[in-house]
Amino acid sequence: MAETDTSSAPSHPLIESDHVEGTAVFDAAGQRVGTIKRLVIEKISGQVVYAVTAFGGFLGAGSETHTIPWEQLTYDTRLHGYHTTITVEQLRRPPNSPAATRPCCPGTSGSS
Repeated sequence: MAETDTSSAPSHPLIESDHVEGTAVFDAAGQRVGTIKRLVIEKISGQVVYAVTAFGGFLGAGSETHTIPWEQLTYDTRLHGYHTTITVEQLRRPPNSPAATRPCCPGTSGSS
């Protein structure tokens, strides 16, 4: 029987939303690119659909907010934050950009 390494696994699979808010988001290279501001939850199912994430700025001033689909975020125990393959450049594309499809939900991006 194969052994499973649980040394880096969380002690339980649940987390309260206020512990997710403020958590760092890292890109594919492990570079910190932003923080989670809040979660968008589907009313009926109760499932998290998006994380509204702040990028750029200094101490919250001048930062941009964008949504990342929840399934595109994975918690990384080594980084103590969420990892995504979505780049800041992808998030900054205008909604009608002819470039690759934008991984954000309409009406929730912009400056804060």
